[in-house]
Amino acid sequence: MLTALTLSGSIRQGSLNRVLQHHIGRKLAEAGVAVTALELGEFPMPLFNEDLEPDGVPDAAPVLAQLFASHDIIFWASPEYNGGLTPLTVNTLAWLSRQRPNPFRHPVFGIGGVSSGKYGTVMGQSHLRDSLSKLGAFVVPTLLGIGPGAGAFDADGNPTEKSVNSKIAQLVHDLTHCSRG
Repeated sequence: MLTALTLSGSIRQGSLNRVLQHHIGRKLAEAGVAVTALELGEFPMPLFNEDLEPDGVPDAAPVLAQLFASHDIIFWASPEYNGGLTPLTVNTLAWLSRQRPNPFRHPVFGIGGVSSGKYGTVMGQSHLRDSLSKLGAFVVPTLLGIGPGAGAFDADGNPTEKSVNSKIAQLVHDLTHCSRG
């Protein structure tokens, strides 16, 4: 059985990216995947600084790296800040990139995001795709940008637009049919 880890680059209460994270998790589970929803807020890591490494890495970094490496699929929902990545996402990538073995080599990654603008995190996803690829990750090609976020989900956390549901179905298919094993 395939395993998946879902996470969000936002820990804000009421984050639409966390809604997306959990919706993708439900869709992966419906496809027969064992899903673990991860909350990055439960993995505290200081702002990355190489000067901290001689004293040891934060306890959360190797634990999170092992979770990444032990799953077949990772879905990362991330908002966009000023056309780029959230500080939480950047810091997580920085700490994980220092872990060995490389936690990005095994899983297949899917990315998506929700924003208040009509372009739905497309610019931020470009940065995340580029960063993940440089770290050795394979990111499926399906682009899942949802915007504007207001009204994008119903009260049960399901997307309200048919085209978004079609993209999610394609993303789940891509994730469950692209194995690096």
